[in-house]
Amino acid sequence: MLLFQNIKRYTFKNVFFFLLTFSFFSCNGQGKDRPVQNTEQTYPAPFIKKSTTFPQIHSNLNGKVREFVRTMFQDKKGNYWFGTNGDGIIRYDGQHLETMSIEGIHPNFRVLEIVEDQIGHIWFATSEGLLHYDGQRLFSFSKNEGLQSVDEEIWGLTFDKSGRLWVGSIGGVHLFDGKKFTPFPLPDTKVENQNPMLAAQLVFKIIEDQKGTMWFATDGNGIFTYKNGEFKHLTTKNGLSDNHVADILEDTKGNIWIGSFYGGVSRYDGKNFTHFTRDGIIKGEEAYNLYEDSRGHIWFTAEGFGVYRYDGTHFTQYTSDDGLTTNVVQSILEDNKGQYWFGTWQGMCIFDGQKFVDAKEKEPWTK
Repeated sequence: MLLFQNIKRYTFKNVFFFLLTFSFFSCNGQGKDRPVQNTEQTYPAPFIKKSTTFPQIHSNLNGKVREFVRTMFQDKKGNYWFGTNGDGIIRYDGQHLETMSIEGIHPNFRVLEIVEDQIGHIWFATSEGLLHYDGQRLFSFSKNEGLQSVDEEIWGLTFDKSGRLWVGSIGGVHLFDGKKFTPFPLPDTKVENQNPMLAAQLVFKIIEDQKGTMWFATDGNGIFTYKNGEFKHLTTKNGLSDNHVADILEDTKGNIWIGSFYGGVSRYDGKNFTHFTRDGIIKGEEAYNLYEDSRGHIWFTAEGFGVYRYDGTHFTQYTSDDGLTTNVVQSILEDNKGQYWFGTWQGMCIFDGQKFVDAKEKEPWTK
């Protein structure tokens, strides 16, 4: 088991970005420019039986997931949404576990983020563009609405306080008004030796903080902030631990948490940075999936080192020794029951506050 974990730690970045790049360049770009009826069907058996990179030890949502669940979300109605790394969108509505399909889009697309708007519609950032579910139909938006072909792979989504949808993609940032995309260019300033993972313009994550400032986490070019027409650029020269920013989160106290690919986790209070990984407080240089729970605790994953929880004073580390499926975790969710879901490379597990178990032990519908 130890040998297998070491192999995963060594190969994760390479395998991860190989899968992303392969999927990006093999997308089917036809027939995505019109709304279609959601068929809510499972895929044919030959698709879901494709081999996995790693064996699925814990629940894979009744065989619907071959690799891992990249992002999870529970909407206002209590529906669970699972965005996968190559099996599209899966929903549990309290009665049925369904694969959401859309005509004209190849079923093995990736889902990178899920958000809900003010009226309860669900939006998906995917390798096939922007998808929108209004409760009855699934719509797709991409190049015909102004998102050019190079931009179709979307990573970051957020609604600001004005209800505008910000979209971070392979090609940069756009604003979407429900009908068309409008480019929102970031400054041309670049760090030395940017060395992007996927694309120089890629924006992984977008958030709006409590003061109305927009934050953009980029692929190797640090973080840009924007407010009232003014941009600021945060890099290793003025405080970041690493310019390859994987994730950002504002907590309820107004601190900005930053996860990076090579510099671990940091916290920024608006004036000073605290570098928890670089200063040796925690381990794991590749950190992301930042998540604040209902108690104000901060959770995140550290590749090869499992999951951390910060209670405001101390960090608690959870690994496979504590029952976590593996030490490579791709998504975190606290549901409305107070359970914590973890999507890993080897299936899904749930933490009830005391122990980690296979998801199907707590939620039989995941069998």
